[in-house]
Amino acid sequence: MTGPAPDPFRTADVDVANPYPCYRRYREEDPVHRGEGGWYLFRHADVRRVLSSRRYGRGAPPSHLPEACPYLRGTVANWMVFMDPPRHTHVRALVAKAFTARIVEGLRPRIGELAAGLVAELVDRVASEGEADLMDGFAAPFPLLVISELLGVPKEDRPWFRARAVDLQQATSARVTRGPDAFAVAESAAREFGAYFRAEFARRRAEKADAGTDLIGAMLAEPGRTGIDEDLLAATCVHLLTAGHETTTNLLAKGLLALLAHPAQSERLRARPGLLPGAVEELLRYDSPVQMISRWAQEDDRVGGRVVRRGDKVTLVLGSANRDPERFPDPDRLDIHRDARRHTGFGLGIHYCVGAPLARAEAEIGLTALLDGLPGLALADEPVRWADDLVFHGPARMMVRADGRPTRGA
Repeated sequence: MTGPAPDPFRTADVDVANPYPCYRRYREEDPVHRGEGGWYLFRHADVRRVLSSRRYGRGAPPSHLPEACPYLRGTVANWMVFMDPPRHTHVRALVAKAFTARIVEGLRPRIGELAAGLVAELVDRVASEGEADLMDGFAAPFPLLVISELLGVPKEDRPWFRARAVDLQQATSARVTRGPDAFAVAESAAREFGAYFRAEFARRRAEKADAGTDLIGAMLAEPGRTGIDEDLLAATCVHLLTAGHETTTNLLAKGLLALLAHPAQSERLRARPGLLPGAVEELLRYDSPVQMISRWAQEDDRVGGRVVRRGDKVTLVLGSANRDPERFPDPDRLDIHRDARRHTGFGLGIHYCVGAPLARAEAEIGLTALLDGLPGLALADEPVRWADDLVFHGPARMMVRADGRPTRGA
């Protein structure tokens, strides 16, 4: 097959709004592709195999971060997404107890309150201005409010947190211009985040705050955190804040976009809310919030008849795997009744998303609040503007209205 593979750090050759025809081309003609950035895997079976195999590791943090950004480099180096066992095992165990299905179920009433408050503000904005940006008014702030609540961040600090989270994202390798300003902004955010959390740890210890009220307290009180220092704890808080924010934002926005493009299925969900858990799985499959993740081969392997050498980078195209007809018949059709539970939207194996139960709850509650609170919800005339990113994939601006006019296709 000729032509460049989709590069997670370059979107010039792919329609960011709809990369799936490009994925299909590679899946059918060159599913284990050797490209400029290493190997790209497009089939569901190959992606699941690599994610489940101990022959592949997560490897080191991104190499594109400059040495002139020591706080940023140090923070990212302590994110468990870039760790392999046994270090990954210790850190994951520290936070996993806060994301169990039981704990998330207990949070649902509070998550519902947060969603209802934001939807009410969105309704007011649409009523006064005729339309509003769903990203700025709901999809971005909602998951940040939820994870802030879980961490125990005071309400007065949350606007500052949101601003710093956006600043930190300037250095993600998928979207950075590699200019000095983007890295400087992210470096400042990493430094400020680290100082904030270390001060919070000190305050709680001095005040002997109740350890069981939130995730920060639970981590500080965890007796088995041998070898986990405060820098790592602070970085873990930053990781949970930023990772939970961006991926769930994209899940909410793209999920709503898909439902608006399929009004019959939206009405079915309004009429039968019990379908929502399965619908969220289908939305995750249909248009995954994270389109690609990477692994490094720790020993030689064969994938789809190709030899992958130790040290090779392997990019797993989750968006393609979730549209593979070998696993999901008629994969380009949204079907909220489909059994989509074997999708790869949250990864697989030891790096399966620790926050998946929370993300599912946020999607169910958030979409319900939007569909019920704005029954005439539709896209405005302004086209959806997509972020220039094929990894954390989603709209940058999505104007909506609620005047009952027919919904324009997404």
